[in-house]
Amino acid sequence: MLRTKVAIIGAGPAGLLLGQLLHAYGIENIILERQTPDYVLGRIRAGLLEEGTVALLDKIGAGARAHQEGLVHDGIELAFGGSRHRIDMKAATGKTVTIYGQTEVTLDLMNARRAAGLTTVYEASDVKPQDFDTDHPKVSYVKDGVSHEIACDFIAGCDGFHGVSRASVKPSAIETFERIYPFGWLGILSETPPVSHELIYSNHARGFALCTMRSTHRSRYYVQCSLDDHVDQWSDDRFWDELKRRLDQEAADNLITGPSIEKSIAPLRSFVAEPMRFGRLFLAGDAAHIVPPTGAKGLNLAASDVHYLSGALREYYDEKSSVGIDGYSQKALARVWKAVRFSWWMTAMLHRFPDTEGFGARIQIAELNYLVGSKAATTSLSENYVGLPY
Repeated sequence: MLRTKVAIIGAGPAGLLLGQLLHAYGIENIILERQTPDYVLGRIRAGLLEEGTVALLDKIGAGARAHQEGLVHDGIELAFGGSRHRIDMKAATGKTVTIYGQTEVTLDLMNARRAAGLTTVYEASDVKPQDFDTDHPKVSYVKDGVSHEIACDFIAGCDGFHGVSRASVKPSAIETFERIYPFGWLGILSETPPVSHELIYSNHARGFALCTMRSTHRSRYYVQCSLDDHVDQWSDDRFWDELKRRLDQEAADNLITGPSIEKSIAPLRSFVAEPMRFGRLFLAGDAAHIVPPTGAKGLNLAASDVHYLSGALREYYDEKSSVGIDGYSQKALARVWKAVRFSWWMTAMLHRFPDTEGFGARIQIAELNYLVGSKAATTSLSENYVGLPY
């Protein structure tokens, strides 16, 4: 039987970041991942990093490429009523955000782990966290048809919304809160320059639209769509035509179109599981919570969870104190719920809901007008968008 201090389930950004932070603190860890490295890197995900997330990458020596290739943004633009309004987040908070794809973050973390000579078991099937309600937890898995077990002090479940970690908890020990949104986001990736150097969030009668990017030559665009839609119904031409309809005239005129290199529809949901600790099993990232992408909080919440958890485990081993691990769930959830609120608010303000006609539409426009005209409201949005302090 293998032996380590912390067994981490999931080699996405949360698991890899946790592994590197623990390594920096001298805490042995092994990561188990059911997919291949190429599959993990093939996932198209978020691309906006808070300063706190970049600081964590710097702390483990994996932030160089994000600084070299990432695009630092001081603000965002809100489009409604046919015109755009800039929110200067740096002026309001002194902070910025960095546009840098989650795939690139994952690659940087993989390379850092490989350089450190740390163990990651890919294509580990039938992973099962066991005995985490005792002082001797373990994780079993199958690799190449052979069964294995890892004895450990703690298990970190960083295996996403559909992972085995949360599913292994007794239903009576966990409470979940969920809001399913009645629409999705149709997104495309294209090798075209962004229409604007900052993100454009558009509230339009036809539905929400978002203009973002991965680099100065690769753009990511989204339009709100029906959950009944399928990507086969959306040709590139249809997508570009619809996007233009939802933008202000200047943006529509300046939009450079091209063939999509990826196209997908993502449903939107808010989800939180409480607590985030079950004996010696901890949940982090999407295993514990999901937010709609409107507020760009998913990856950044995973990073803050990992910050709290790695610090708690360092305290346990270095100071022989359980205060950190005992307080992990409460501390992490306090920040999670604030981000859930912000993401819900952004989603509610910018999208067309089934009842967003008449009164509802007027309320959205009134809120947007107040937001762009009030220093206090602008500061509130900016504080949340750039990331609340850890």
